[in-house]
Amino acid sequence: MVFTVLAALSGMEREYICDRSLEGHESACTPRGKTIGGAVTDEALLFMALRLRGQDHSLYDIAARLVIAKGNKKGRHPSPATVLRMLRDHDKANATATSASVPG
Repeated sequence: MVFTVLAALSGMEREYICDRSLEGHESACTPRGKTIGGAVTDEALLFMALRLRGQDHSLYDIAARLVIAKGNKKGRHPSPATVLRMLRDHDKANATATSASVPG
């Protein structure tokens, strides 16, 4: 019974922290004009990432060679996770376009 009460309190605390985090995001985004989120990726960044991937560079090497050209993170390198997401989205879009164009 003690463990059940402690588990319930832990769940309530987790929900409280989640709600407070969401409120913080909303208050930072709306009135103050701050953006919370990842790097701004554009076509030039994607093209360079695709070219480097074609040359068999690792994900970390690709991220280290790319430079963000605009936005709050201008002049910084994207994270490997951002590069992975960008390449994965590109591959998924191409797979969908290719499968849609194949008759059958």
